[in-house]
Amino acid sequence: MTHQLPVSIDDAAIEDFGRELDAIQREVKASLGDADRRYIRRTITVQRSLALGGRLLIYASLPLMPAFPLFLGVIGAGTAALGLSKILENMEIGHNVIHGQWDWMNDPEIHSSTWEWDNVCPADQWKHSHNVVHHTWTNVMGKDRDVGYEILRVTDRQPWKPVYLAQPFYNALLAMLFQWGVAMHDVDLGALRRGELTLADVRGRLAGIRRKATKQLLKDYVLWPLLAGPWFLPVLLANMTANLMRNLWSYAIIFCGHFPDGAQVFTEEQIAGETRGRWYLRQVLGSCNIEGGPLFHIMSGNLSHQIEHHLFPDLPSNHYPKVAPRVRALCERHGIPYNSASFARQLGTTMRTIFRLALPTRTRTPKPLPA
Repeated sequence: MTHQLPVSIDDAAIEDFGRELDAIQREVKASLGDADRRYIRRTITVQRSLALGGRLLIYASLPLMPAFPLFLGVIGAGTAALGLSKILENMEIGHNVIHGQWDWMNDPEIHSSTWEWDNVCPADQWKHSHNVVHHTWTNVMGKDRDVGYEILRVTDRQPWKPVYLAQPFYNALLAMLFQWGVAMHDVDLGALRRGELTLADVRGRLAGIRRKATKQLLKDYVLWPLLAGPWFLPVLLANMTANLMRNLWSYAIIFCGHFPDGAQVFTEEQIAGETRGRWYLRQVLGSCNIEGGPLFHIMSGNLSHQIEHHLFPDLPSNHYPKVAPRVRALCERHGIPYNSASFARQLGTTMRTIFRLALPTRTRTPKPLPA
């Protein structure tokens, strides 16, 4: 059989690799229990406390406006706490609950079927575009819409078009408005053109986004500011800043997990006849980890362990730091690249790629590698 993935490993070793990863997954699932329940409930309590504390500080700062430096310090602390709560809710809680990582608890309040996150993207649409499409077709061009989010050229296998000259600008816009990019991700106009979706399907998805976005906009930009009465504008700006914090952080973590130097992309021909072992191999080759401490990992939703997340998307995220050394050792034993580096390196090479590929460059055609 012709081996078409960009790594030298024979078929038998690939299947051994897959079986060993299956064993890790079974072991972790069998170990889940009270400590994990306490972890997710404690995380939710911390997140809600940050949100409440942040909002109380924002309101407490308003009478201090005449003492301007003191006002800035208090409202800044409140805004930072609110922004951190939104990051924690989106990354370590919302993303992972919606993945079904905590469904084993059978808690109706912390379950993928009931959780609705603090984001303009409806959870049901995210579950399709992300859980199903992205995690099935990771980095397969033409199938995984997360490859450049379909607006950026992030690999020289993508043909250059004049519109890419502006991609440094609209990349910055995407970072600032990231939740809106996520919301529109399941509105697949390409599928509509190909006849895979009907106009009614697209209208239904847009209606779902409109309903969810209306609730989010009313909450953050109307109701909370109205509670401040004449100080409407400072509260509005604080909420906008908190959402900007969440958007920029989410963008940075997610892009660092997919587009740094060394991340591989694939064609449908390369994955034809893919076995489970080969699917595992593709997840490793197409994902990148970010190195950091425990707090950094929690605030990233443990997507700093993007490799482990792609291998085991339904495992509770608090186990990724524990299994990562085992996965890395397994990759080293089989000669499989394990892309892990600092936040600065992963973000820096990602930004360099986005700026470099905005310019006309030769389109690279992948060549099959012999087994």
